This record gives sequence, structure tokens and C-alpha cells, in this order.
Amino acid sequence: MDEDNKVIADERDTFGKGAARKIRAAGKIPAVLYGHGTDPQHLTLPGHQVSLLIRKANAVLDLQVAGKSQLALVKDVQKDPVRQIIEHLDLIVVKRGEKVQVEVPVHLEGEPFAGTIADLDAHTLLLEVEATSIPERVVLSVEGLEEGTQILAGAVELPAGATLLDDEDLLVVNVHVPQKVDLGEEPEEAAEGEEAAEGAEAAAEGEEAAAESTE
Repeated sequence: MDEDNKVIADERDTFGKGAARKIRAAGKIPAVLYGHGTDPQHLTLPGHQVSLLIRKANAVLDLQVAGKSQLALVKDVQKDPVRQIIEHLDLIVVKRGEKVQVEVPVHLEGEPFAGTIADLDAHTLLLEVEATSIPERVVLSVEGLEEGTQILAGAVELPAGATLLDDEDLLVVNVHVPQKVDLGEEPEEAAEGEEAAEGAEAAAEGEEAAAESTE
């Protein structure tokens, strides 16, 4: 584990919205730790440090609680929808060497064949990996891939030690030529059409007037 993942956590015995507001006002984050048959443990975490750590998907924190070390996987992050402030964290107890199931983001590299685009249909893959070796992302190269190329989950090269739990036939990447959008007549063509119509209308009016004058 990275030393930077060490987080000093304080146990707390105050609960409810009022207590949580006071914790956040002090620059800290309320959290609950559970799993492995243990009773839920309510904690207070340092806000700034943890906010930086959980920018990475599936972050594992090395919690220092009452002088003891406990690994914890960040399972859920609750944020204020407007201010995007972290309101609460759900943490799961994990142990070294233990396998966990996590959704790992898929990242595309390279450019497909000229004139085509590579659509990412599956933004994450469900993998089983060691709790202390969770990959940050799965990288897929689309360099030079031609129209009609499809990459299925079963063909994706996974990080060492990872096992795919998604269906092998899950479509991950689809390379295709983008459809052209018909925007109708070009502005200049439309203007020319209007001018021609106005000219024809004026000519018709002139002929009508001439015919009336000869009657």
C-alpha cells in the first residue's frame, strides 16, 4: 500500500444531520465502516486528504483507528448535488490478499482509421482483483482500427491478476463512420431560391397588369 493512503480516522458517537453538519463545518468527512461480520464503525476523516484520495476510482484507504491499521475500500461517495461537497462515505473492510469485485473505468488511447470514430459503449468493466492491487483503469488502444471493428469484453487485455466478471460478449468499443446530418438547403442556395421566386412573382404581376391595360 502507498504511504499516502494512510488516513488518521477518529471514532465518533454523535449521529444525525446536525452532527454531520458540524463535522463538515470543521473540514472533516463523516463515514461508516462495515463488513466481514463486524459492527458498523462510525468515523470522522480528514476532509482535504480524503477528497484528494477518492478522486481515484475504487480508492483503498489505510485507516489508522485508535492505533490500529485497517484497510477500507471506498464503496459509496455521497455528495451535495449543487455544491459537490462530500457529505458522507461508505467504507468496506478489506484484508490484504483478499479478492474484491469492482467496476474499473475503461480508457481509450489512439485514433481509429481516418473518417471513423470509436464509441465507448461500456465505460466500466466489472473485475475481480486483489483489494490492494485495484487497477486505476483498463486501457484499450483503438489506433488505426477500421470501420466495423468491435471490441468485446472477452477480448480486452486485463491488468495482471484481474478476472473479468462481465459477460464476455459485452460490447466495449464500436468503430464506425459517423452519419451525416441533413441540414437542408445551404443559406445561400435558399436565398437564391427566394430571389428567383420573387422575380417570377413580379414578372407574373407585370404580365397581368399588361393584359388588363389592353382590355
